Formats: sequence, C-alpha cells, structure tokens
Amino acid sequence: MTSDTNPRATLDLWDYRRRVADIYASVREMDPTHGWAFWVSARNDLFRSHSQSPLPAEERESFAGLHYWSYDPQLRVSAAVEPASPTEILLAHSGDGATPARSFGRATFRLGSEELSLVMYWLEDYGGGVFIPFGDATNGTETYGGGRYLIDSAKGADLGHEEGQVTLDFNFSYHPSCVHDTRWSCPLPPNGNRLPIPIRGGERLAR
Repeated sequence: MTSDTNPRATLDLWDYRRRVADIYASVREMDPTHGWAFWVSARNDLFRSHSQSPLPAEERESFAGLHYWSYDPQLRVSAAVEPASPTEILLAHSGDGATPARSFGRATFRLGSEELSLVMYWLEDYGGGVFIPFGDATNGTETYGGGRYLIDSAKGADLGHEEGQVTLDFNFSYHPSCVHDTRWSCPLPPNGNRLPIPIRGGERLAR
C-alpha cells in the first residue's frame, strides 16, 4: 500500500491499516476455525471495496475472492522464541528497493515430524514492527515463488504472543501485494526463512 501527496490517499491508507489491525484483533477473540473464516471473508471485502486494495482498480468489481487451502488445525502452533544475535539485514524486494531490518529472535516449533524455526525480524522502517516472512516447498507452483507472510505487526497482522511463546498459524499465511499487482514492490523472505517442507495452508495461487 502506498500514499501520495493527496491527503485523502494518506487517510485511506491509514484506514486500510486500521481495518487490517481490527480484523486481527477480532480474530484473536475467536476460536481458530471461526476466526480464520472471518479473516478470509474480511480480506475479500477489503480487496474488493477499499481504495487501497492491492488489486488493480479495474479488477475490483469482478473480484470473486482470494484462493485458500481449507483450515488445517495441525498448522497452528505455539512457537518458543529463542534469543538470536541481532543481525542487520536488507530484505530484498520483489521489485525496486529494500527494507532494513534486524533479527531479534528465532521462533522454533514442530510441524508433524519436522523440527523447524523461523527468524523473527524487527523492521527498521514503517515505524517498526515484527515481521516473519517465509518460503516453503509450495513456492513457484502452488504459491508465489517469492514466499508469503505470516506476521507483519506494523500492519496489525499478528495472532498474539504470551510468556515467550508466539502463535504461528500457517492457515493465516498470505501473499505479498506484488502477487496481485506488479506496481507493488514487497520485501521477500531471506534464505534463512525458507522451510524445506510444503506448507499447504493459507493463501494459495488459483488452480
């Protein structure tokens, strides 16, 4: 999402981010399955009707909804956050630009028989925020080749944390805006956040 010199555009961007934050606040008060259904419906409404939708304006009226896998409760985990040496990084973008960030922790968890982890980043842009992008074995076929996002607290997208445990629910994984329109340039997961298994949960490409 971007704004320009038009004050209305900046107010619309502010409104979009507030609505995203409100969606996640509501989800955190629901059981996971109902929360996910609400999230899917609310995101479709934003994409279809909001002036800051990632979709091109000419596609919004005919927009029929994003594509998702069905909810899988096994893809929801409580991950232990372990210390990580702060490392400054520039997150490469899908297009021009890069986003400065620093690692501050590592979320470790198990999916099935796999012991996995994802580096947690603090964005040094956007006024700060926790950011967990990831790649997996579905990238380039069933999902966008550049990966997806799991947490982006700068935009209100998170499911909460408590006592050193962070909720990771891969059913809430979503594509960056550049998937929907190439005018966006979005930060992508670095190599250290690419999981070796397929994560068939969350937003997917149309089949």
